[in-house]
Amino acid sequence: MRQQTTVDSSKLRAEIEGLHHLTTGQLKDRYRELFREESRSNHKQFLVRRIAWRIQANALGGLSERARQRALTIADDADLRIRAPKNFLRSPVDQMRTAEARVDPGLDPRLPLPGTPLIRRYQGKDIVVHVRHDGSFECDGRIFSSLSAAVTQATGTRWNGFAFYNLGHRPGVKHGE
Repeated sequence: MRQQTTVDSSKLRAEIEGLHHLTTGQLKDRYRELFREESRSNHKQFLVRRIAWRIQANALGGLSERARQRALTIADDADLRIRAPKNFLRSPVDQMRTAEARVDPGLDPRLPLPGTPLIRRYQGKDIVVHVRHDGSFECDGRIFSSLSAAVTQATGTRWNGFAFYNLGHRPGVKHGE
């Protein structure tokens, strides 16, 4: 049965709300007090949530003994793997469980796989551009050599095609380079 203690809920709420006004260093100190161990996290929201949970558990009672025993039983029965087996990358791949797609290395890595439709609603109409296998783009039955040309033709306004579809930047290149 859950341990019940009489606690003034407004006092408990005030204590938890007060956590939001503490610095990360103060939260780490409070964490150390409550959990009797150092926090490996410097994430303020994480610390607030963990500390608030512990304060509530201490004031209102934590898990019942039955729930604790059940959790231990489940954890005991589970074969939890922390690391991949040593031969993980050396074992042969089961061909029945894999799917492989090859993309032309010359294609821009920001683009999705060929055949994928790119869809964006613009001024009340859907602009649909299909990525083709040869690296070109199809929009409204016409073929374009660049995504920007397809989007510009469809919208009537000059656009960077990657920006229009929010496809991001080249991997490894910082924005503005």
